[in-house]
Amino acid sequence: MAFTIEAGRVAAFAKALGLDPKAGVPPTFAAVYSLGATAPQLFGDQRVAIDFAKLLHAEQEFEWDRHPTVGETVTSTGRIASDIARRGMRFVSFEVETAGANGSPVCRSRSLFVIRA
Repeated sequence: MAFTIEAGRVAAFAKALGLDPKAGVPPTFAAVYSLGATAPQLFGDQRVAIDFAKLLHAEQEFEWDRHPTVGETVTSTGRIASDIARRGMRFVSFEVETAGANGSPVCRSRSLFVIRA
């Protein structure tokens, strides 16, 4: 999913974190542009069957090749890396790869969601 990193969104995000918006795109802003690849696949696909009301976002990590710039359009592609049930809970691991407009890698993220039975 393509996402343009808009100055206004970056500024609002930075201010909410107490950061200087002029310092560039905060690293944690990756959660914003990665969400476009994550949400439809996990919550919009009935075959995946994740009940948002029972979901706990357990972990999230990012690995950057570079930070994107304001005005850049990035494309994120996500996939379910694992889906395991144990002890009455479901553990879903999701991975997202994000690249810039020229195809250069931006970052990778991994998230773990725990869904209560």
